[in-house]
Amino acid sequence: MTSEHASPVGTGAVAELTALAKIVSRQRAELDRLRETMATSAVVERATGALMAATGCSPEAAHEALRQRAETGNRTLLEECWLTLGALMPTAPPAAAAAAEVPAPAAPREPIAAPGTTETLGRLGRALVHVGSPQKLAGALLEHLAPKVDADAVLLYRRLPGDGLELIGHAGIDTTLAVRWHQVPPLDGIAPLEALKAGEPLWLERFAVDRQEFQLIDEPPGRWRSRAWLPVPGDGPAATALGVLRRDEAVFGPAARELLRAVTRLCAGRLTALDGPPEPEASGFSRTVQRVLDALPGAAVLLTPLRAATGEVEDYLVEAATPDAFDILGRTGREMVGARILESYPAVAGESLWQGYLKALGGQPYEGEPFVYEEVVAGVTVTATYSVRAARLGDGLLVTWLRHDTEERQEQRLADMQRLGNLGWANWNLVTRQVTWSSQVYTILGRDPGRGAVPLDLLPDLVLPEDARALARAVSELARGGNQFDVPFRIRSGNAVRHLRAVAEAVTAPDGTVVEVHGFVQDLTAQRSAELALVDSERAILMQRGVLEAERALAARLQHALLPLPSEPVRLRGLRVEVAYLPAQAGVHVGGDWFSAIELPDDAALFVIGDVAGHGVDAVATMAQLRFTAKGMVTTGSSLTGALARLNFLLLHSRDAQATATLVLARYEPADRRLTWAQAGHLPPLLVRAGEVQLLDRPDGMLLGASAHPVYESAECRMEPGDRLLMYTDGLVERPGEDIDTGLARLSEAVRAAGPGSLDALLAAMLEGERRDDVCVLDIRVPVADEE
Repeated sequence: MTSEHASPVGTGAVAELTALAKIVSRQRAELDRLRETMATSAVVERATGALMAATGCSPEAAHEALRQRAETGNRTLLEECWLTLGALMPTAPPAAAAAAEVPAPAAPREPIAAPGTTETLGRLGRALVHVGSPQKLAGALLEHLAPKVDADAVLLYRRLPGDGLELIGHAGIDTTLAVRWHQVPPLDGIAPLEALKAGEPLWLERFAVDRQEFQLIDEPPGRWRSRAWLPVPGDGPAATALGVLRRDEAVFGPAARELLRAVTRLCAGRLTALDGPPEPEASGFSRTVQRVLDALPGAAVLLTPLRAATGEVEDYLVEAATPDAFDILGRTGREMVGARILESYPAVAGESLWQGYLKALGGQPYEGEPFVYEEVVAGVTVTATYSVRAARLGDGLLVTWLRHDTEERQEQRLADMQRLGNLGWANWNLVTRQVTWSSQVYTILGRDPGRGAVPLDLLPDLVLPEDARALARAVSELARGGNQFDVPFRIRSGNAVRHLRAVAEAVTAPDGTVVEVHGFVQDLTAQRSAELALVDSERAILMQRGVLEAERALAARLQHALLPLPSEPVRLRGLRVEVAYLPAQAGVHVGGDWFSAIELPDDAALFVIGDVAGHGVDAVATMAQLRFTAKGMVTTGSSLTGALARLNFLLLHSRDAQATATLVLARYEPADRRLTWAQAGHLPPLLVRAGEVQLLDRPDGMLLGASAHPVYESAECRMEPGDRLLMYTDGLVERPGEDIDTGLARLSEAVRAAGPGSLDALLAAMLEGERRDDVCVLDIRVPVADEE
């Protein structure tokens, strides 16, 4: 129902009501200004009196002191007043005042927050003027802290005798949770109580850890992932805790912490000043109704009639409201509670709605015709159409209403929906042969509106021939039997083909004859193109996966054939040698890590460990080339440095001139236990001797394939009985986002912690999670006398 069907007020009456509304609006604005001035003056006077009582100064001196402190601390006078009220003790009775020798401490002179938070504190200081209860204080805090520290809820707890807690104010949580946590016994691990006991803020920023240590206020569990509890300063130990709850698990940064500390000092003044008569509490019946309304959708309020001495109803007071309730002034939900009907809507006095309320109070339910209401808000005329129902509930009225959108807004929303959904509606009257299309249908079908709409039976003529038969059959079945259809089809638009969809249903006469068809046409070209692209992408991925699997299997077979692994430790020239090779767990899995451990003809032993860049068949082929060439060169008498220089030349002139590799060559002479080694850009071996772990100093050597003129040098190390030497590739120590020195330090610590245990224990300690690279390790040990 729209305003066209409403019962409008006469032209003269509307003009009179508009003039009345403008007068009331101006008077209301002036009244609000006067109330603001009076409330602010009351705070200043209270702070001035408190300072006079504490210091014995005159009113003028106290006011001037407040002004100077505000200027020095870069604060407003109102902020300084709240700080003074929070820092000074309440005025003592005359007898106690005569005995007091030491005045109460004055408010702090230094700034209470960084310049970036000054504006927030100023706004909050002004808002505190209108706060008349801890509950409204919590609401004001949430409004001002939400954009600054991402606060989602605010709680205020007061400490009770015996260390229990009472919830005195809350915002951002539902009524059920507030009732459940209203009284908290003196248990260990209650975060606000712990903050009050310590007298320091408690920052809970790691949910998994905090939930183990504290009893968290939560419903459902995990709803708030971080929170802060701050004691509100006062006379003596803090008695009130301010809680800020956030849905995100994040750290309260320095600026946020400083702002929250400053806010608690302002709150101390406001809580101190809340010593006037308490706000009237709602009756038990109203509280019960409010709990019911909290769970209901739609707009509804409970009204209590306000009667004159004669018994006549003078006005109505809003006692409870649903969350979806709203008024023309923009107030919603519980913001409406406490408002009076004639103060908010003066034009309803004496009108049919007012009479309907009186009838409903007499026991006759009222359901009024839709009416247009006009109000002037901030100089702007606002109109809306309402339907109202009222029924008696107890001694009051339960009123529900519905606001109707205008026909123009409905049409605009329909047009927006069609445009955003890329669809348009169509209607075919089979009796009158009248066809009506929305403008979006012409756009979708690429048809000139000047040519008119197409009858239902000719609709298949617009589509591609291969799709026309299916659409014609669906149209025929709909026209004859009323069968709804949902048919995809294609049309040609210029040189492109567009994918469309038609959905239609029938309206039948009492005898079952189809008299009208309505439905919509939707353009699905973008979705269909995305689907086809996704199919092509999936096919390419499957093909690539097959190629990778085949390459992995081939590389694995080649590596197994070229790099056989011993099943148990072996003896080489008096040394005990254990080998481990673990392929990467991502990608092709098989890479270029390799080793050699052989006996040379001159009673020496050769140890080699290397790493070819990359993975797959190419890496395995390069690995095999280097492995066999290195063994051949050293076996035939080449020096270690000479072998590295020739391997570098070989790699530079190989099929893949961009290939690179790192390498360590080590020759062991058992006669004097001398180990001679050289390296090409590889990590240094690790030596374990008598429980001490050290990395050998690397001689000069550039990685293979990087330069045509590298320099390679060698170094020597005398081995002793019980020594352990580890040669390894970088997959053992590297982790994403970590420098290599950290990985080497971790390896040293793991070797020291593992002691002389097996190589498997060391690998388990070093390798966690998915391996991104191959790992190859040579564990060389010099047996002691009783092991030889």
